[in-house]
Amino acid sequence: MKLTTKSHYSVKALLDLALQPDYGPASVKAIAERQNIPGPYLEKLLITLRRAGIVNAYRGVRGGYQLAQAPDQISLGQILAALEESLEPFPQYGDDQSLAEDWVTLSVWRQLHQKFVKALYSITLADLYYDARSWQAAQGEGINFIV
Repeated sequence: MKLTTKSHYSVKALLDLALQPDYGPASVKAIAERQNIPGPYLEKLLITLRRAGIVNAYRGVRGGYQLAQAPDQISLGQILAALEESLEPFPQYGDDQSLAEDWVTLSVWRQLHQKFVKALYSITLADLYYDARSWQAAQGEGINFIV
């Protein structure tokens, strides 16, 4: 599995939203500026995430996007699935075992895939946030948060 620009920018934007006071709405322009993401591209990503129920959109002067759930309820797996990213990190042999080197190899790949997907769905935005904060603290960086 390769983490694409689409996935990277989406996670950055969602982490930015997680930082909003009371998870309040933030404009596309504000998120784009803080995270150095092209605004029009970010808008497309947020529309996709809204359709998947990961963010809510609000119109008006104080409108923008906000998380639809708390950060500890949104998993990396949900985000990647919403973006229709491949969750296939390993070769896929299907049911045709003749394509696999042998049944042991096929079994190993299937088990690794299941564990990988389970791990993606167990990592939440809150986990990523705390990991980033820990890394920043270890680097001696201040409280500014650019993902």
